[in-house]
Amino acid sequence: MSDRLRFTLIPLLCLILNGCNIETSSLDESTPGNTYDNWAAHGFTSKEQRFSPLTQVNRNSVSELALDWHYEFDTNRGQEATPLAIDGVIYTTTAWSKVFALDGTTGKLLWSYDPKVPGEAAAKGCCDVVNRGAAYADGRIFVGTFDGRLIALDAKTGVLLWSTVTVDQTKPYSISGAPRVAKGKVYIGNGGADLGVRGYVSAYDTVSGDLVWRFYTVPGDPKNGPDGAASDDIMKRLASNTWSGDEYLKYGGGGTVWDSIVYDEEFDQLYIGVGNGSPLNHVFRSEGKGDNLFISSIVALNPDTGAYIWHYQEVPGETWDYTATQQITLVDLEVQGSVKKVIMHAPKNGFFYIIDRSTGKPLSAEKFAPVNWASHVDLETGRPQETEGARYEKGPFVAVTGGAGIHNWHPMSYSPNTGLVYLPIQELPFVYVSEDPNYRVNQLNLGYELFDEPLPQSPEGIASVEAILTGNLLAWDPVKQKPAWKVDYPKSYNGGTMATAGELVFQGTAEGFFNAYDAYTGEKLWSIATGLPILAAPVTYAINGRQYVAVMAGNGGALALSMPNWQGPKKYPNGRLMVFALDGNATLPVDDMTPMPLQSPKVVWDVEQVKLGKSLFAYNCAACHGAATLSSGVLPDLKRSIAVTQSEIWQAIVISGAYKDRGMPSFAKAITPDGAELIRVYVGSESLRIQGKTKTAP
Repeated sequence: MSDRLRFTLIPLLCLILNGCNIETSSLDESTPGNTYDNWAAHGFTSKEQRFSPLTQVNRNSVSELALDWHYEFDTNRGQEATPLAIDGVIYTTTAWSKVFALDGTTGKLLWSYDPKVPGEAAAKGCCDVVNRGAAYADGRIFVGTFDGRLIALDAKTGVLLWSTVTVDQTKPYSISGAPRVAKGKVYIGNGGADLGVRGYVSAYDTVSGDLVWRFYTVPGDPKNGPDGAASDDIMKRLASNTWSGDEYLKYGGGGTVWDSIVYDEEFDQLYIGVGNGSPLNHVFRSEGKGDNLFISSIVALNPDTGAYIWHYQEVPGETWDYTATQQITLVDLEVQGSVKKVIMHAPKNGFFYIIDRSTGKPLSAEKFAPVNWASHVDLETGRPQETEGARYEKGPFVAVTGGAGIHNWHPMSYSPNTGLVYLPIQELPFVYVSEDPNYRVNQLNLGYELFDEPLPQSPEGIASVEAILTGNLLAWDPVKQKPAWKVDYPKSYNGGTMATAGELVFQGTAEGFFNAYDAYTGEKLWSIATGLPILAAPVTYAINGRQYVAVMAGNGGALALSMPNWQGPKKYPNGRLMVFALDGNATLPVDDMTPMPLQSPKVVWDVEQVKLGKSLFAYNCAACHGAATLSSGVLPDLKRSIAVTQSEIWQAIVISGAYKDRGMPSFAKAITPDGAELIRVYVGSESLRIQGKTKTAP
């Protein structure tokens, strides 16, 4: 009997017998609270395959899937969390690091916890005030807060058990990633490399919250001596010699562990994915010299002590924001004729890596999407063979996909039934132009131009740009190292995926559709319009024999905030947790997403003022309010704000910090009052131009 036929018949037999749970892959004993009905860890088990053995919802029954209930949160900022489902309760996090516990059958709120992240902390994030989820162990829920704390809550009551500050809160650190738990310790990293910090990962005791060990990913200032950390030895023996000059010390060096952390029970190893350097451009960071360990690397550590075991650097001397922080998945895979225990990794740089978990040696690395920064990876040395001019040292380099990544944080999934990996792909070309970052405190310090390039304004120009900003759902065969099938999307970014033993792959899209596909063929079997973009990955769980599929919905994140929206913004409602089941009968909410009207400031501006204001907007405002003022609507479209018509209100917000509690801090340290007025000039002129009015008062 073929595998396809066997796995088609099993779900049908289960339906006849009123549903069943089948074991199609091993269930990690190390994952606290794990059963087939629960979704107790970020990636279902510590192997992070995001594959559920539940089969009640399958390719034959999925057409009956419908909304069963939903819960609306109190913020419209980005929703990226993977919920946990444990013994009938869903635990999820939202923007601003808030935590919610809900009845898994009804959506009734059981408790919520607000860590009261200061609104002004929003300025310390490159990519919205998002949170990707919680961890669970021994009746405790663990969450990293955006302002750098790690907290433990009682899973039954939501009562705070302990809280510890994991970062220097005077520096632009943040936490958006989900913690991981193993061996009585909770592991957490941080973000902030784009603004200028030094990265590390820490382990804390799950009961007391005490620090157990810390591993720095890049060297510190040698004048200060050793850190007294688990990384001291390997920094001295290996990493420090791969950096040149001392400019990076001003920026911290980067290397933040802002997402993937995975515990490998079979090898008793902890894997961390390390991000980009700071500043990003290798020339300014390290005089263009050295590999700069351990940026853009996967590093294996001893989970008890934090001691270094091995590393594999995917992009030596990284200079494009090609991080290695993307999802690390553990599998047993046939490689070169024998089954090996490997890591599967599909990072921003566009190569799909198969890495030996015992040694860190790459066994395979093939392009899974368009890539032009390197031709291939030499498996003998493990080093990519870069294309001429890719480092943009002597002129611009047009990358087929830039730092947003072909595959970013949006989780992929793997089905041991089909042997395929399901990848959310986004193709976002980028022009790299070298530019001295001129270090700015708590501001983006990249070393390349980001938002200051002119955008097309004609319909033809806009259409040409949108045509190349595409995305797809890719089914990748990791053994054959080639695509099995793909589904194209009209927008670049799309949500994380989940695979099930019901022969399904679930994924949401930026257009607000939640879809289910045949895991073997990619045929769309079910789809529903949710009304909200879906960036997060779904989960599934069962209570009393009934299977549920849950997903967080809500726009936000780096792309949603900064990508230009030529069609005009929408006024997005608050994010939601949406839960579906067979024969669900709840009604989808209908939202009025009409934005406020454009404002028409009554002032006279000259061309030079507009030009200066445009540059200031690009460097200070575009990352949150949209390139060239073309906001998505998650954060205010400033052209529609009454403040653009009144200088006093504008100054109170931008300079005095009147809205700091809402996430808009004072920019007094970054720009002068005159500079703030020039930004208002530019924003107002764009409002008038779009309306077809002149730049002078009517």
